[in-house]
Amino acid sequence: MSFIADKQTLDDLQLLGKFNSSSIFSLFNRVKTKGGEQVLDQMFLRPMTEVGAINARSEVFRYFRDHAAEFPFRNDAIAAMVAYLEENREQSAGLSFFRMARNKTMASITRDETYEREQQGLQACLVILRECGALLRRLEQDGLHTGTPWAAWAQQAGLVLRHPQAAAFLEMPANEELSLSQSAKLRHLVAGVWKEQLLALIMATYELDVYIAVGTVAREKNFSFAVARPRSANMLHAVDVKHPRLDKGVTNSFSFSKEGNVLFLTGANMAGKSTLMKSSGILLYLAHMGFPVAAGELEFSVMDGIYSSVNVPDDLNKGYSHFYAEVLRVKKVAEEVSEEKKLFVIFDELFKGTNVKDAYDATLSVTAAFAGFTDCFFIISTHIFEVGEALREEPSVRFVFLPTVMEGHVPRYTYKLQEGITTDRQGMIIIENEGILDML
Repeated sequence: MSFIADKQTLDDLQLLGKFNSSSIFSLFNRVKTKGGEQVLDQMFLRPMTEVGAINARSEVFRYFRDHAAEFPFRNDAIAAMVAYLEENREQSAGLSFFRMARNKTMASITRDETYEREQQGLQACLVILRECGALLRRLEQDGLHTGTPWAAWAQQAGLVLRHPQAAAFLEMPANEELSLSQSAKLRHLVAGVWKEQLLALIMATYELDVYIAVGTVAREKNFSFAVARPRSANMLHAVDVKHPRLDKGVTNSFSFSKEGNVLFLTGANMAGKSTLMKSSGILLYLAHMGFPVAAGELEFSVMDGIYSSVNVPDDLNKGYSHFYAEVLRVKKVAEEVSEEKKLFVIFDELFKGTNVKDAYDATLSVTAAFAGFTDCFFIISTHIFEVGEALREEPSVRFVFLPTVMEGHVPRYTYKLQEGITTDRQGMIIIENEGILDML
């Protein structure tokens, strides 16, 4: 079963986008190879829902966080090798020799560049094979080729490097030109005998690129790793959570369970509600990827997906107002939770596109209804603190707020969660402090 996160959620949380320097993808995109970037992209597109797979990947990243490593291969050589493998395939040694001889003859007669390109591709393959050999020897000397996350790569590399005909090429001087017979033999090995193993080795190398890159980010940012629990545990316990893009961000802790599945959040404008909610969504998404998280610790039961409603746009083409777009978003979530899916849901300022009376009634009714789906967890924020007072009798709703401290006429925000409901409203104070009324 695939993890659910639709485009609205991905956009709200700024999870994807290699060309968006503010995205969470860009935060982790320290890879050295194009293939590594593609592997990273697939990991972001496919969070996992199997406990063992999540925890296993977390352990790999944890290893590379705790054991610093540099990516040991030349990206240009890897790219050239991949291109050569994709363009060539040989079935027999005789055919390989015939083609190489023909290409060399054409190069001398017509200045055809095919033979030169062949040589460049083969030399790139040799460069990578030598680098693989050097890495494998280091791993074996240090005892890391078994029992560590290096083992999968080492096993795949060994399938090629321990082939009886590999030694003759690996022991050649690095700058020595290949003869016609050597070129033909290497072409047959690379494009024929070893091709499938080499493609698998390259994929393992791309994965290694991702492991080293993500582990480096985790070490530099002091991120931790979540522990996934079965769905039946129905819990989430997060300590010292912050937005992963805020190195000096204020941390907060929160929990969910069957007995407390709704976090009702109040606070003034600029108090940090949206940032907290986005941080929680990013936290859980990364946790289902097995990635490091911006928290002191996190333990969670596996969920089916995340839905958010933070920046819901209107739709001029369909004639949807902002309010109607909000209603459709709530309807979508209602349909999903009604199908007994286990979801983490973020509603930031429910029904802000309508009048206060309708917003009050709708927020109260929807929150009370969602509270009954105890297998799902909700964070619902609002400026209408009166809704909170009306929800006091709901046993599974917890009330928290982000306070504002007034220093004279200037508000100061602590960004630190407290229990309860706040009645803070500083909108007019901010307007007056900016001198808007004086200008008018």
